[in-house]
Amino acid sequence: MTKIERMKELGELLKNASKAYYQEDREIMDNFEYDRLYDELEALEKETGIVLGGSPTVSVGYEAVDELPKERHETPMLSLDKTKDVEELAAFAGTHEVLLSWKLDGLTVVLTYEDGQLLKAVTRGNGEIGEVITNNAKVFRNVPLSIPHKGEVILRGEAVIRYSDFEKINAEIADEAAKYKNPRNLCSGSVRQLNNEITAGRNVYFYAFALVRAEGADFENSREKQFLWLKNQGFDVVEYKKVTGKQIAEAVREFSGAVSDNDLPSDGLVGTYDDIAYGQSLGRTAKFPRDSYAFKWQDELRETCLTEIEWSPSRTGLINPVAVFEPVELEGTTVSRASVHNISILKGLKLGIGDRITVYKANMIIPQIAENLTKSGNVKIPDTCPVCKGPAKVQKVNDVESLYCINPDCQAKKIKAFTLFVSRDAMNIDGLSEMTLEKFIGCGYVHEYADLFHLNRYKDAIIEMEGFGEKSYQKLEDSIQKARHTTLPRVIYSLGIPNIGVANAKILCKEYACDLDRLRNATAEELSQIPGVGGVIGASIEEYFTDKEHNRWLDDLIKELDLYVEEVMDESWLTLDGKVFVITGSLTKFSNRNELKNLIESKGGKVTGSVTSKTSFLINNDTMSSSSKNKKAKELGIEIISEQDFLDRFAQEKEGV
Repeated sequence: MTKIERMKELGELLKNASKAYYQEDREIMDNFEYDRLYDELEALEKETGIVLGGSPTVSVGYEAVDELPKERHETPMLSLDKTKDVEELAAFAGTHEVLLSWKLDGLTVVLTYEDGQLLKAVTRGNGEIGEVITNNAKVFRNVPLSIPHKGEVILRGEAVIRYSDFEKINAEIADEAAKYKNPRNLCSGSVRQLNNEITAGRNVYFYAFALVRAEGADFENSREKQFLWLKNQGFDVVEYKKVTGKQIAEAVREFSGAVSDNDLPSDGLVGTYDDIAYGQSLGRTAKFPRDSYAFKWQDELRETCLTEIEWSPSRTGLINPVAVFEPVELEGTTVSRASVHNISILKGLKLGIGDRITVYKANMIIPQIAENLTKSGNVKIPDTCPVCKGPAKVQKVNDVESLYCINPDCQAKKIKAFTLFVSRDAMNIDGLSEMTLEKFIGCGYVHEYADLFHLNRYKDAIIEMEGFGEKSYQKLEDSIQKARHTTLPRVIYSLGIPNIGVANAKILCKEYACDLDRLRNATAEELSQIPGVGGVIGASIEEYFTDKEHNRWLDDLIKELDLYVEEVMDESWLTLDGKVFVITGSLTKFSNRNELKNLIESKGGKVTGSVTSKTSFLINNDTMSSSSKNKKAKELGIEIISEQDFLDRFAQEKEGV
């Protein structure tokens, strides 16, 4: 195992231990072991000169900006010429050695380091001008914040979100229409956030694919040696094979066979001459550099017959067309359905029942219709919702036509909306699956959100339902009663306002000091000025709260709830505002670290897991301990205080403890 691999392993071990201790109130590692591993990581960082992003030894901190500033690239970032023909790629290579690597499908980012520190990160943008995303790059999962090389370093790479993380994030979104279409779209939105706390939660990774400059370094005219050097600086480098033209076909087959098991989204391969001088001597065209060539997967097309268009409603009223066709084998799996996304695409394809169509898997993963060979155009767009039979209407938004159910009482809308309402990050009511909600709505037990808190009116009938009984009913009732005690951010998220996620809901409630009336009456223009919100979200909120029915439902709901504020908003209480604490060792005055952490945060302070120059106080009952945290605090001149010291100086009233 290399030193960098050990650093990554130690980082994960320490982060998992901190998460268990601070967030889940459980110990998976004792203090001695934690300090030993922490010291080992710190020593390796000093030895290598590398500090990886997210390292427990540093605290980057979250930061929001009003806008992403623009910056012109020092040299234009050109697109690559491309082919789907393996022989053409082999001809490009010829007798020269070529590095053949994944063409990752994310967002290209340029990183600049000076004096060993990450100075800035800029997106590709239009190739000439990109957006500065330095704060966001600092919370990518694997970007080094510092590297051993002290000369200027500029490199390019792809920011990506793995399929496994993409699926987890989508699984938490109840509304089908609100789910992200692919990892690239999710990554693009995550990288370009105004609030990097949102970026941090998305698990963005960075894979270097080109070194632009490394002041004072000699690579002996080899791209591969540049890659190896980047690895030694702490970067993850895109996977590659070194081949000549004769080996291209076999290498492409190997990459193709690995696509289905690759957790990183890719849309092909890139070949680049290993000989730097030779590649540069070829110059470039007006559009493309001549030292690299992109290979796009030759899509496996299958002809089949369109048998049906299904219309799938969502909680927002959007009704998505889904093409159903005779099953075909694609990339090793049987496929019989593909989303058509909207009415504009359906019309453009001129789809008709019985048409002969060709289908493929985009990036060898997602089923799509490639072409309609018949183009009968006989699909009739319904004027009623397939669920409630109420009126459906085609509406045009940003030049895209989509079908919407306009019946406010549509059962499909209600089921999807209630599913989100009871979900874990919303009201967190266990025992109410989508199927159960469908039964309750169908029986007339539930018409609006507040009705869920009065299901006891139908206790006898519910107990008799299939899948229920006295025990499961009581479990549901307990969960409902527990859900009454909640926070405003959870309530706002649970309403299903378009474009409002968990993080946005927290930002909004913090901005308005958990004052619901102020939030309800805010204008789109006012809301759009909040960092991390913007115009689209602002318009969604204003539109939602101008609806009388939405407000009536919310008023009825609030009557059922016991809202509490997680951090006290009275500024006179915020005696720890601006102070940063680290807690270590065993506690005697508080039942666990979370209890002390919550008190500190309620008073405006911040608790981090490691001692840095930004730390105000280290809380440790053993103030004379020789632990690594105590040593670090003493080195930095940070005061070490006991629990009693903390209580005497900052929390005499110690409410709730």
